[in-house]
Amino acid sequence: MSDPASAPRATALREVHEKAGATLVDFAGWLMPLRYGSETAEHKAVREAAGLFDLSHMGEIRLTGPQAAEALDFALVGHLSRVKVGRARYTMITDAGGGVLDDLIVYRLGEEEYLVVANAANAPVVAAALAERAEGFDVEVADESADHSLIAIQGPRAVEILAPLTDADLDGIRYYAGYEHTVAGQPVLLARTGYTGEDGFEIFVRPAAKAPLVWDALMAEGERHGLVPAGLSARDTLRMEAGMPLYGQELTAELTPFDAGLGRVVKFEKEGDFVGRGALEEASRTARPRRLVGLVARGRRPLRKGQDVLRDGETVGTLTSGAPSPTLGRPIAMAYVDGDLDTSTGAFTVDVRGRGEDVDVVELPFYKRQP
Repeated sequence: MSDPASAPRATALREVHEKAGATLVDFAGWLMPLRYGSETAEHKAVREAAGLFDLSHMGEIRLTGPQAAEALDFALVGHLSRVKVGRARYTMITDAGGGVLDDLIVYRLGEEEYLVVANAANAPVVAAALAERAEGFDVEVADESADHSLIAIQGPRAVEILAPLTDADLDGIRYYAGYEHTVAGQPVLLARTGYTGEDGFEIFVRPAAKAPLVWDALMAEGERHGLVPAGLSARDTLRMEAGMPLYGQELTAELTPFDAGLGRVVKFEKEGDFVGRGALEEASRTARPRRLVGLVARGRRPLRKGQDVLRDGETVGTLTSGAPSPTLGRPIAMAYVDGDLDTSTGAFTVDVRGRGEDVDVVELPFYKRQP
């Protein structure tokens, strides 16, 4: 007999997904749509028109109070007190040894109010760490993950689909900005962020139960524009083509931001101490310089996480992610290599079950949308 406590949690959109014929899977403790039909068709719809994603498994932690900015400057590696109201910042939270606990997007909603968005699997850890690190600051930390649904509309036609349904002037919302507006008559935080490499918006719906109203309105408006629901499979291939890191693959607790080639997110210039500062200062001096590169297979054999990358028969890296690319029509992968490795010379292969698969090394991203 299964333990009900171990069953995956359902989002407020579960019935919507079931009616749409979604294949639902356990992902990070949540019952999420993997695909609705063809993940390739969903991927291409996002590149050519628009796709609608349920991201309600993500975590939302709100910090409010006179010292909210100072608390986040101490808790995270970024300089969050410098973020202007209405803007967002990509940052990370590390442990005392500098290992990455999660990568985050932080929205500044007011002078004394921030919303921290964490990856689903890490949300409880991030919420607990923020609460602990905020002790001694005049700030309240509230894990509001259960109160929110999160819907993303991504693709070149996202603006024309969303515009009739919102009171926001979408042209006035810059990339990495978020403001309180309405969508389909529901109050939301509307942010111009996403994880696909396309233009689009993330819509934070509170209370969570109102999400089906927003979803259905977007689908109805978007039908004539080619909007389709899209699942986790398409989201992963889209983010890979855009060269975006995924926690658990490109980022782990065993890596510091400097090990991952992302030391730029660590802001040593901010005043005062922050968690992991000493270890990160050491890592900035001693970490072996690495960079994340893209690999495109010349053949059709799939490239997968954990496979070795070789140049002229010598191992120079390990794949962190791999999947077929619907846009390129070839398998692609990402891998960390030594920062001083000359990738313009030599024959590169990936060890696929003991046989070398010829690959070309390319700079990320694999795909960049037209302005």
